[in-house]
Amino acid sequence: MPPQIYHLISFLVAAVVVLWTTPDVRNIGIKSGRVDQPGGRKVHQRPMVRLGGVSIFAGTVTSLLIVWWLGGFGTLPPEKEWQIWGVTLGGLGFFLIGLADDLLNLSPLKRLLMQIIVAAGAWKAGVSIDFITIPTIGIVNLDWLSLPITVIWLVGMVNAINWIDGLDGLAAGVSGIAAVVMLVVSLFMHQPAAALIAAALAGAALGFLRYNFNPAQIFMGDGGAYFMGFTLAAVGVIGLVKIPAFTAVLLPYLILAVPIVDMSAVILARLRRGKSPFTADKSHLHHRLLKAGLSHRLAVLFIYSLTLWAGSLALAVAGIPSGIIYACAATSLLSYASWRVWKLSRQS
Repeated sequence: MPPQIYHLISFLVAAVVVLWTTPDVRNIGIKSGRVDQPGGRKVHQRPMVRLGGVSIFAGTVTSLLIVWWLGGFGTLPPEKEWQIWGVTLGGLGFFLIGLADDLLNLSPLKRLLMQIIVAAGAWKAGVSIDFITIPTIGIVNLDWLSLPITVIWLVGMVNAINWIDGLDGLAAGVSGIAAVVMLVVSLFMHQPAAALIAAALAGAALGFLRYNFNPAQIFMGDGGAYFMGFTLAAVGVIGLVKIPAFTAVLLPYLILAVPIVDMSAVILARLRRGKSPFTADKSHLHHRLLKAGLSHRLAVLFIYSLTLWAGSLALAVAGIPSGIIYACAATSLLSYASWRVWKLSRQS
């Protein structure tokens, strides 16, 4: 069986499982009263089930188990096998933290401490940023800095994806696009195991959009956002950051630029106002787009175009054939979307 078939199977199985299980998860959530009430910063107008992450997690894990049973992962060296276990078990840990928050409403400090512990466990298993590659200097080993830098990256991306989960379909779509780009780049960099995980996550995220795009029938909740954020960050580490090439090290940050920049800008804005960076407000990009006069759907589609643009740049930087063409096409799309945003903001 051609190796690429396993990646297609991984994508399709995850998507089918999510499409099949999400209605049942929604019904269970409604019957048990596990719903998110409207009000405050929230844009939804009716109670919504926040347990969609259960379907996303189930779809991804089921897909990976089937591909593993079929022999898609092949025979991995011990170091690589530990890395795959680190991604899998770390994803389970972050999913459980998010699910506990969805059900029990954990305090921010408890969530952060648990996130750090799980991220440190993933680092111990090999999901670690061990070096950086600097032009004209070469490889610089991080030594003891590897642990804090890896934890900051993993925990940061978990919360970055969670923070953009403010509009119907936003986090799922951004994560799905990023996972597809991560899949393509990982395959091009000859990292098939990392690509299999990216394919499963892409299928789960894009399948979930069937029920999550505006008007949403269900939310992914913290369980889904934490799981997708960690998995994207971890796949970026084992599939790209560990490659001793400057462009490879840059790729995960470029692919995930939209949630990274959004979170960084929000934190800086809050600090400038003398507020805690964890104080909720309406300073995220999607809030600003709504304030500028965009509809819910147009705001989401504009951020999709930003993510596609960043992903196309990653394809070009990776040296993928036709990557520059994709980048130019995405730039044209983004330019048109930006013009539409400007026009609507002038009218409002």
